[in-house]
Amino acid sequence: MTDRRSLLKAFAAAAVFGAGAASAQRTKAVTIGYLALLPGEDRSTFVTSFQRRLEELGYLAGQNMHFVYRSAEGEPERMPGLAAELAGMKPDVLVTGFGTVAAKAGKAAAGGIPVVFMAVGDPVGAGVVESLARPGGNVTGLSDLAAQIQGNRLQILRELVPAASLIAVLLNPGTPYAALAYKEIAAAADAARIAVRAFEVRSPAEIGAQLKAARTAGADGLMILEDPLTISVRGEIAALATELKLPAIYGYREFTDAGGLMSYGTSHVAQWRRGAEIVDLVLKGGKPSEIPVEQPTKFELVVNLRTAKALNLAMPATIMVRADDVIE
Repeated sequence: MTDRRSLLKAFAAAAVFGAGAASAQRTKAVTIGYLALLPGEDRSTFVTSFQRRLEELGYLAGQNMHFVYRSAEGEPERMPGLAAELAGMKPDVLVTGFGTVAAKAGKAAAGGIPVVFMAVGDPVGAGVVESLARPGGNVTGLSDLAAQIQGNRLQILRELVPAASLIAVLLNPGTPYAALAYKEIAAAADAARIAVRAFEVRSPAEIGAQLKAARTAGADGLMILEDPLTISVRGEIAALATELKLPAIYGYREFTDAGGLMSYGTSHVAQWRRGAEIVDLVLKGGKPSEIPVEQPTKFELVVNLRTAKALNLAMPATIMVRADDVIE
């Protein structure tokens, strides 16, 4: 009996010690660096959702988690220096926000620090990872590239302007994602027997001229391919598209919130929450090289009725019944 009691006490002590060790592991302070290209990304709903999910997972700012944010404020040339600054702080994980530029800068500066990217259109084509299934190196994250999404966007736009004969596509050829996305648009347009034409922009100064060129060319509708450049001037693009009476569909709801007509694309709130879970996996010892890059699974259709009214357009019921959110 004495031996049995001693054994039970030993098990109880081991359990208490194990629980204490696990608690200590959970409460160990970690540093998360966040590298952004766009201005104000830390105030966005999606970064807020990222931080909220981290809290749910037990990472509390000012207690057991230190969140360090750096933004290039829309100036890509500043990214390498900011990435090096964050890496110099030796964070437990380096997170990169919107776009390939941020992910590549983070990867180049990180050394052995794990990197988790939030939204890269084509991480394989851009050389950020070796493959989606086996990223390799010290980088993993979430891709914005989803099969058939461009075809779906074209279909939604055609529901709004069924008689359209030419659709203009505004894109930045410097973004690897743009070539893949335009190829998909062209294939979908060919199947639908409708013409598409690319209008290229490499800087904000070119956007006005290219949108006017699209209107002059006889475009009946407009598709905007999302990248850090177009996102950074989304309000200006939306305003000019409305002024030129060009019905447009965008990839992110951020465009629609800024006055764009409608958007169909990844739910960034859901994507950034999932990103926090990947960060948690890394902080618990997961190797980025073995954590597959995930593609988006949740999409949202957002309609701006104020802009539709300004364009004198009636939104078809087929679009309205599918809308996840309506701005009135």
